Amino acid sequence: MPDAARELPDRLKTALKKHAERLGFEACGVARAVKLDAEAAHLEEWLSSGRHASMNWMTGHFEKRIDPRRLVPGARTVISVLHSYLHEDAVPPSDPTMGRISRYASGDDYHFVMKERLFELFECLREDAGAVEGRAFVDSAPVMDKVWAQRSGLGWIGKHTNLISRDAGSWFFIGELIVDIELPPDDPATDYCGSCTRCLDACPTDAIFQPYSVDATKCISYTTIEHRGDDIPPDMRRGHGNWIFGCDICQEVCPWNKFSRTTREPRYAPRPGMHTTTLEEWDEMDLDAFREQFRKNPVKRTKYEGFKRNVRYAMENLRPGTEGTP
Repeated sequence: MPDAARELPDRLKTALKKHAERLGFEACGVARAVKLDAEAAHLEEWLSSGRHASMNWMTGHFEKRIDPRRLVPGARTVISVLHSYLHEDAVPPSDPTMGRISRYASGDDYHFVMKERLFELFECLREDAGAVEGRAFVDSAPVMDKVWAQRSGLGWIGKHTNLISRDAGSWFFIGELIVDIELPPDDPATDYCGSCTRCLDACPTDAIFQPYSVDATKCISYTTIEHRGDDIPPDMRRGHGNWIFGCDICQEVCPWNKFSRTTREPRYAPRPGMHTTTLEEWDEMDLDAFREQFRKNPVKRTKYEGFKRNVRYAMENLRPGTEGTP
């Protein structure tokens, strides 16, 4: 093979990473599109144990989930990117009378924001490489995004099962481009959790039942977002504290987040009232106000009834003698 032909993939990869940085991504990495045999066994064991709770969509399209070539015919490369959502004004209040909403849900829905940026990155790759086919993914298909990010050298999957970067902590979203051209893969990331157990020790519901494994049935993020109905056990309600959407505790205590980077994306800035509204004020919110406040925002996923349920649980945790009181 001529030297120029061998150098082309390297030049494309270098250019791709420069484009990603210009578009606001914190990092960009490359992995070879192959079947995830080891990860498939771990996922199958986790699903068979029922720790995915009611998220039955995780059991579907199993072969596509573990093999990107089933999602994108002819796929040869998985490109992963990180997009920080950390904002200095997006700090859930410690005051128990205030409702706590996870940082990632402070501004506009990341699905729309990241998809737009990924499409731009895809077009840059096409301009540089010529004919390229593929798809962009942001939590929108059965893609094991944390696995691909680790394989592409962007970070490791920590004991709390979130991706951690030595350079950017964990306050970021992950997205992928799966494409049919071959780029030189990056080296997989090394695990630097060591003997640290801060995330396990801090989890109020013991959802991280062992290192690198989370029981969704006990996870505050699951029960305040995905779970439907009003049948959450009292001991779980107590663990909610004043969280009304999601939970950031395991990331808040992670020492690697001292390296976190503030987002450069203005659409992730917190909307008015997201972190400055009392539980009583949230409780008074009607359906129209809910729709207006959370239009094109992640909180809408819990739906109005689920959101009001979460607020009620948090208010119960303030009142002595109720089921939800610690």
